[in-house]
Amino acid sequence: MARSPLTTVGPDGSGLRLRWVPAALGAASAALMAITLYMVFFWVPTEANLGVSQRIFYFHVPLGIIGLIAIVVVAIASAMFLLRGDRRWDDLAHSVAELGMIFATLILVTGAIWAKPVWGVWWTWDPKLTTTLILWFIYAAYLMLRAYGPKGIQQARYAAVIALVGAIDAPIIYYVTEIWRNAHPDLVIGPLAESDALAPRMTVALLVSMVAFIVLFTYMAMERYSLRRSEGRLDELHQAASLGR
Repeated sequence: MARSPLTTVGPDGSGLRLRWVPAALGAASAALMAITLYMVFFWVPTEANLGVSQRIFYFHVPLGIIGLIAIVVVAIASAMFLLRGDRRWDDLAHSVAELGMIFATLILVTGAIWAKPVWGVWWTWDPKLTTTLILWFIYAAYLMLRAYGPKGIQQARYAAVIALVGAIDAPIIYYVTEIWRNAHPDLVIGPLAESDALAPRMTVALLVSMVAFIVLFTYMAMERYSLRRSEGRLDELHQAASLGR
């Protein structure tokens, strides 16, 4: 597996001290995920009204938060690319967008699995679900442009615009329960959450799960960014070889 730029060792030995970071993050995410699974299925109490189906909450909420964070990171990296023209920012945006698409898909899947026993249907056009589906389409549009759009700097600029516009959906998704009446549960994390929304053990399990998914996301983002940079260098070498013929 290609090394992250953060772990590349220079001629003077610089960066050597960071070579352990990806491996450490991978090991930490595996350990934290194991702890999360134990807490979710053996340690936290069963919710009185929703029963066993509520346990998917400890996966659905972290996935949702990271899905929103990811589109914001993509937008920030895209803005930096437009301002500085450094392709490393574009590579970062592209890498995080791919992971964001995975997380957005898992948000919808876990939400549907949870909705079926609670609402009796797999899907309803609830404002929060609808705005989350819009986020999925934003990721899809971004990645489709990267796959099939014009190549080179023009493609990167078009994708950056999609990311900047798409990031507007993130705060809407977060605050939608306060803006419109809907069937989705109220916020349980963040400044608008009720302080007594969860039992103490539930709160601890949710926080551990959040940390586990954040560490996993960071590890995956570092590795995907490293691979993206390697792909870019190979493309440059291929183009140079083609021009030299």
